[in-house]
Amino acid sequence: MTVQAQNLPYQPAQEDESLLKQLFTQYEAQHKARLASLPTQYRDDYKKIYQSRWENIKARFDDKEIHTDKAAQQYLDELVNEIRQSNPVLMHKDFRCYFSRSSVPNASYIGQGIILINMGLFHRLDNESQAAFVIAHEIAHYLMNHSENAINNYVTRVNSKEIQEELRKIKGSEYGKREQFEKLVKGLTFSNRRHSRDHESEADSVAVALMSNTRFDPQGAVGTLALLDTIDVDRFNTAEALQSAFHSPGYPFQKKWIAKQQGLLGGHAELKEEEPLADSLKTHPDCQLRIQQVQTILAGQAARARQTDVISKSTFNKLRQEFRYEMVAHTYKANNYTRSLYLTILVLKENPADPWLITHAGNLFNAMYDAQKAHTLGRSIDLPAPGYASSYNLVLQFVQNLHREDMAAIGYHFLGRHQATLTAYAPFKEAYSKSAQIVKE
Repeated sequence: MTVQAQNLPYQPAQEDESLLKQLFTQYEAQHKARLASLPTQYRDDYKKIYQSRWENIKARFDDKEIHTDKAAQQYLDELVNEIRQSNPVLMHKDFRCYFSRSSVPNASYIGQGIILINMGLFHRLDNESQAAFVIAHEIAHYLMNHSENAINNYVTRVNSKEIQEELRKIKGSEYGKREQFEKLVKGLTFSNRRHSRDHESEADSVAVALMSNTRFDPQGAVGTLALLDTIDVDRFNTAEALQSAFHSPGYPFQKKWIAKQQGLLGGHAELKEEEPLADSLKTHPDCQLRIQQVQTILAGQAARARQTDVISKSTFNKLRQEFRYEMVAHTYKANNYTRSLYLTILVLKENPADPWLITHAGNLFNAMYDAQKAHTLGRSIDLPAPGYASSYNLVLQFVQNLHREDMAAIGYHFLGRHQATLTAYAPFKEAYSKSAQIVKE
C-alpha cells in the first residue's frame, strides 16, 4: 500500500513482477506434480479438468490480477492468521489468501490452495468480522475438498454405465444426434469456478465454526450474507453521473450521447428493460435461506464477548478506499477502457476534485480517441449486453454513441475545467497537454 503525505494524490501500487513470477513458478510446479500423480483410470478426463483449472489460475497471473502490495498482503495475512491460529485443524494446511484486483463482488477458492478475495467485494464490507467470514467461507471450501470432490464425482459420473449407455444410444440414433447429445452434456458440464448450492451451505456452517474460535464476531456472517443478497441490485444513476462529470460550458453534455439508438442502418439495438434477476441467476444465490441456516447455528452458541474489528479498523478502512482506485487502475492496464470509465465515475461522483481520478478520466478519453483513430477501439471496450447491469450498459451505450471528435472534445474540456487547480500536478499537465494536441487534429 502506498503511504501518502496528507493531501497528495493517490498513486496505485506497482506490481511486484519478481514476486508474481516466483508465485507463478511455485504453483506451476504444483500443477505439474498433480498431473503426474493422477490415477491411471480415466486419466485423460482428470487431466483435462485439472488443466482447465490451471489455465484459470494462470490467467490470474497473466492478467496481473494478484495484488502484490506488501502492506496489503501483510494485513490480509493477519486476518487469516487469526483464523488459522484459533483453529488447530488449519495449522498445517497449505493454503494462501491474496487480494484480487477484480471488481466483481466475489471471493473464490480457485484450487491449489489459492484463495482470492476480490477488491470488488472487500470495499463493500463494513467490518473485519465480515471480511473474516468471507475468508473462512473460502477456507471451508478448501478444507472440505469441494473442488477435488466435484472433479472426482464428475469424472465418475461421465464414465458411469448409465451415461455411457446413453452415449451409445445417441450414437446409434438415425436422427437428432446433436440435439440429444447437447441435452445430455448440458447436465454434465463441469465448472471449476462455481460451487454447488449444497457446498455453499456447508461452507457457511464450517466458516461459522471456524470464526467461533476466534475473536471475530460470528454475526459478521449474517451481515455479509445480507450484503451479498442485495449486491446485484443496481442503484447507480449513470445518466446523472455522466452528465455531472462531463458537462462543460465549452462543450455541453448532449442527451444523444446516452440515447439508445435504433434503426436498420448502423443503429445500436435497444436492450430490453432488465427484470429483477431470478435467484438462480444471482451472483450469490439462496442468501436468505443461508442467513436462516447461519442464524440457527448462532442461536445454539453460548454468548461471549466478541469484537467486530480485531486487527486494525483503520487499515481495513484505508484498504477499502484504496481498492476503489486500484480497480480503476487495473481495468485500464487490462485494456478495458469502458470498465475503467465506469469505475472512475463511481468514485468521481464522491470525490469530484480528486486529482488522480480527474487525470485518469482525461487519459481514458485520450486513449479511446487514439484507439478509435487506429480502428482498434473494439479491442478495449465492452458492448451493451443484457448480462450487464443497466448502469454499466449506459456507460457502454455512451461510448458507442460518441464520435471520435466527441471523445477529444469531452476529454479536453473536462480537463480544462480543472486546469486552474491542478496546474502543479505533473500527471495532469501531461494529460491536458496531450488532450490539447488531440483536439486540434
